[in-house]
Amino acid sequence: MSSPASVSRWDPFRELSNAQNQVSRLFEGSFLRRGSESSLTLWAAEVDIHETQDSLVLEADLPGLEEKDLDIRVENNILTIRGERKFEKKVNEENYLRVERSYGSFCRSFSLPHRVNTEQIQANYRNGVLTVRLPKREEAKRKQIKVSVNAKP
Repeated sequence: MSSPASVSRWDPFRELSNAQNQVSRLFEGSFLRRGSESSLTLWAAEVDIHETQDSLVLEADLPGLEEKDLDIRVENNILTIRGERKFEKKVNEENYLRVERSYGSFCRSFSLPHRVNTEQIQANYRNGVLTVRLPKREEAKRKQIKVSVNAKP
């Protein structure tokens, strides 16, 4: 008797990443990637977004950036986060055997729901993590209504 098959969620981006890793391994033995700005890959900040009772919260991993390297804007109900991680040549270029970290400019944009109060958005950058708090408009917050039951008709 066979065991039941496990169910897993299909993630096309994971499949693409796996294929990219396989191609990279294929070429690894042939040559070493040297550190030059022309061979640097583009990158995009990875984000998590969750909802609380009062706001939406976006957290983006941006290691190696300084606050001055970030540009956060809201225009026409679209939140845009731009930044740049610069490749600093602390080591002589010929001494690099491998450069895997991504460098360069990135831009991420998110459509905001109308329930977000764009006038009160706050951003905080600490330990390589950008946290953007998007407060909900007062009328969009969940309200609990207490219902009293009268035992007498």
